[in-house]
Amino acid sequence: MSLTVPQLADALQMVFTTAATDAARATGFIQRQRQLTGPVFVQTLTFGWLEQPDAAIEQLTLLAADLGCPLTPQALDQRFTPQAAACLAQVLDDALACVLSARPAAVPLLRRFRGVYLQDSTTISLPAALADLLPGCGGNASTAALKLQVRWELTGCALEGLDWDTGRSADTKAELSRAFLPPGALRLTDLGYFDLEALQLYDQQGVYFVSRLPSRSVLYTAEGRKWRLSAFLQAQTGDSVDLPVQVGAERRLPCRLLAQRVPSAVAELRRQRLQRTAQRKGRTVSAERRTLCAWTVYISNVPQEQLSLAEALVLGTARWQIELLFKLWKSGGRVDQSRGRQPYRVLCEVFAKLLGLVVQHWLLLTAGPLLGRSASRLALRVRRQACRLARVLGVGRQLRQVLRQVQRQLQRGAKVKKRRTKPSTYQTLLDPKKHPFAHLIN
Repeated sequence: MSLTVPQLADALQMVFTTAATDAARATGFIQRQRQLTGPVFVQTLTFGWLEQPDAAIEQLTLLAADLGCPLTPQALDQRFTPQAAACLAQVLDDALACVLSARPAAVPLLRRFRGVYLQDSTTISLPAALADLLPGCGGNASTAALKLQVRWELTGCALEGLDWDTGRSADTKAELSRAFLPPGALRLTDLGYFDLEALQLYDQQGVYFVSRLPSRSVLYTAEGRKWRLSAFLQAQTGDSVDLPVQVGAERRLPCRLLAQRVPSAVAELRRQRLQRTAQRKGRTVSAERRTLCAWTVYISNVPQEQLSLAEALVLGTARWQIELLFKLWKSGGRVDQSRGRQPYRVLCEVFAKLLGLVVQHWLLLTAGPLLGRSASRLALRVRRQACRLARVLGVGRQLRQVLRQVQRQLQRGAKVKKRRTKPSTYQTLLDPKKHPFAHLIN
């Protein structure tokens, strides 16, 4: 079922009143009765920066006044403390506990599974003064950073998880990388999440996966012969591979090796990009990685009768939808930008903007699944109504009225146009034959 307006109204009121009050007290942000309450503080920052991501403190105080708390800019600026950041982080946690979903997209390929779960991470640079609390990777990267781990269910477009850790944390060590998935679900991840132990656990739990494979991986064919992945691909005379193998030198994972040779022009572009990245980091590119540039390679435990090679390639490209989500958060929501310089002002802004982007995501879901529609255009419509929503949060009837108006605006248009030369991900999910390399598959 599609997310309903009453459901969303209840969630918004719970998060921005009850949860905000509890978080302000638990973190010590509010220690005695003040004019500035936890809910007003959280609502002001969340909805103020959602509507205008580069809003100055002076502009935020105008919204605070509308919410019943006149403040000077200096008074608000002084409230950006470690306790304030902890308060906003706790409210964000409470919001993420409300897993809201749109009506499942009518895409037969996706609906073969009990959910198609994308997972990836993105990093937000922070002021160097926060390096002890949230260390970054150093070097050319930021000395302080926050890494966001996001799990997104593609069929109903629900945010199933959003965690944060230090910028230097490894993707494979994130809690979300091994978090529960329902049997029959499909997990799609990038190379940074490759972990044989995690994949074996998911396989034992009846969870399917389509995963990238490191260039130096060891595999065993059905005949028991041991190969390096790059050597095995170099030995292939055809353009497609779909074979049962075991991956891993010691911890062997039975799965399918799925590989498709790409056109030479595509392979050369990949090599050039790889070389530029290596030069920037002061490294060299191995021969094995150069070999793999000529192939698109995955492993999967989905049975062949349930998922063909062409369909697996399409699902592999669908993983990029989460990159579009990050782009929406950074280019539209500017979650990685701040006009402030004071460390905890910046950290408060990150958490408040993330909270606003969760609200934005919920509002988008009231209009149905996001696949096939322009999330960036829809998000603009949401942001124009953000402060209006904040002003009616305490009045249930008015809040539902405003939410229905926003829902109607979102349901009109913003569909992605069909393309002939470069079909969209939505088009290829509906018809895998439209995938650019589908004609190369034997």
